This record gives sequence, structure tokens and C-alpha cells, in this order.
Amino acid sequence: MTSSPALPTRALRNGTEITELGFGAAQIGNLFRETTEEASQRAVSSALDDGIRYFDTAPHYGLGLSEGRLGRALHVTARDAIVLSSKVGRLLVDSPETADRLDDDGFVVPAATRRVWDFSRDGIHRSVEASLARLGTDRLDIAYLHDPDDHWDAASTTGVDALIELRDQGVVGAIGAGMNQSAMLTEFVRRTDIDVVMVAGRFTLLDASALDDLLPLAAERGVGVVAAAVYNSGLLSSETVDRAAHFDYGAAPEAVIDRAVRIADVCERHGVSLPAAAIQYPLRHPAVVSVVTGMRTADHVSSTVARYRAEIPAALWDELDATGLAPDPARRADNSV
Repeated sequence: MTSSPALPTRALRNGTEITELGFGAAQIGNLFRETTEEASQRAVSSALDDGIRYFDTAPHYGLGLSEGRLGRALHVTARDAIVLSSKVGRLLVDSPETADRLDDDGFVVPAATRRVWDFSRDGIHRSVEASLARLGTDRLDIAYLHDPDDHWDAASTTGVDALIELRDQGVVGAIGAGMNQSAMLTEFVRRTDIDVVMVAGRFTLLDASALDDLLPLAAERGVGVVAAAVYNSGLLSSETVDRAAHFDYGAAPEAVIDRAVRIADVCERHGVSLPAAAIQYPLRHPAVVSVVTGMRTADHVSSTVARYRAEIPAALWDELDATGLAPDPARRADNSV
């Protein structure tokens, strides 16, 4: 069951309706620090209460912990009322020899399994089957090829072909790729029969590089875009810019910090918080179907939904565009028509 009306949705070309704000489940896989099962359940329940109906996870997140927790938290929710996405490309393989130590890839979980890159047909099928078991469902609404940066040849051939096969069988709905770059995602859109892409960190107030390649082609081909990592690892996540905050998983360059401060000043003059502008910015482009942010607690969910709902005057976007601080995606899309 679900307990409130859904947030506004946008549709993929196969008709799947996705809420404009999505729940990123990496943090409930113990990303960087431990999160309890109870806190994870409350976060997912709060998301449902606040109208979020799109939930994104991956085997990579906590070596399956995120998928398991998400599945348990959603098990009483009507399956047709939500959209679930997970990812393929990293198979989880038993690793008893490392079970006594912690994972070394950012998640605070025992390393009882290890990740193995595999974009083969068999690997994709096995990955989806394992994800369905952990999530406790019979289908994925979206399946993304996960971070295939160093695996273009396999991912763009056997990987996509395997997902198309599963799409034809109804085991997955929409198919696509998710990456921290826009150039290769653009090539997936150009060369393969995918429905959606997830671009992390390349369509934000501080880095709108996806506007130059990915967004125009996605709009032309009818491929949906999900924007993730819109805070660029933290620099845009607070009303006042923290000069010690990370940018793209590392120390932020001074020039980037200074630009973030200038953007925050513009937001303040217009009565808008910097994080609210960061969340709503990608949604100004018609090819974008959702913004996914990581959410660890119920309070985090509530604050994120409040940012999504905040009223932002058009004059803010006009000023950011006119000053060269952040190009207006809506104006750029209009000019490309």
C-alpha cells in the first residue's frame, strides 16, 4: 500500500511514469557509514508518505545490502504503484577469503562477496536474476548498465543486447546506462536502442556539460534522462557553501568553490536555498524525467522533498544564465528546437 498521492511524474517513451524526484538507495547500503535496518525502513516509508514513487538501487551498493533493504521496506507496497531501477555489470561473487574484512569500495559492509565486471549475456541475466531475488520482485522497471566506462565494447554489444532480450521478455521495462560522464552516454543514445540514461554529476549548477552533448541528442531520440549527484558530492548540499565540502568525490578546486559561492549569493537574493536550486535545475530541461538524490534517513527525505517543492522565481534562472554562472536548460532547449 501507499499512503499519499504521488509527486508529479514524467514519462519514458515506453509509458513508464516516473516521479520527478527519486530515492537514491546507495546510502541505505551503508555508503561511507553504517545505517540501521530500522532507519532505512523509516526513510523508505517517509519517501512513500511524501509522494516519491521512484526508487533506484544497485548490487554495487553495499554488496547487495541496499537492494535487500529496499525490497524489505517496499514489500507491503503495491508493485504497480512504484518504479524500481537497478543496475548490471558488476556481478557479486562469493569471497569467503575476504569475509573477515570490510568492503574497500566505500561501503561499510563485510567483504563476503566481491564485485566482478561482467557485461556478457550470461552475466547480465545472472545479475538481474540476483537483483530480483534481493528486491523480492518479479521485474525491474528500469535496468541500467552500471559505470561501463572501461567496458564500452562489451557493454554496447552483449550488454545492451542482453537487456533488450530481457526487455522483450518483460523481465525489465526500460533499459539504459548510468555513468559519471556524458560523452559515452551520448554514444549509447546515438548507437544503441536504449530508453533512458542516468547521468551523475554532469548536469548540475556547477557542471552542465551534458547540455552540450547528451541532452540535445536524448531529446531528439526520445530517450529519458535521470539526473543524479546534483549536489556534486556535497558542495551544493548546504545553503552556505562549505569550502571543505567535496566536489566530485575529492577536494574542490578554489575556482569551483568561488563559483558555488556566487551561485549561492544569487539564490539568497531571490529567497531560494542553494540545494533547492540544485535539485530543480535539471528538471528545467524537457528531456529530464527525474532527479535522484541519495537519502539515508526520514529527515533527509523530508528536507529533500521540501527543496523539490520550493518556489523558485524565473528571475533566478535568468540571472544565473545572464551572468554565465549556470546556463538555463529551458532556454538552451528552446533554442535547439
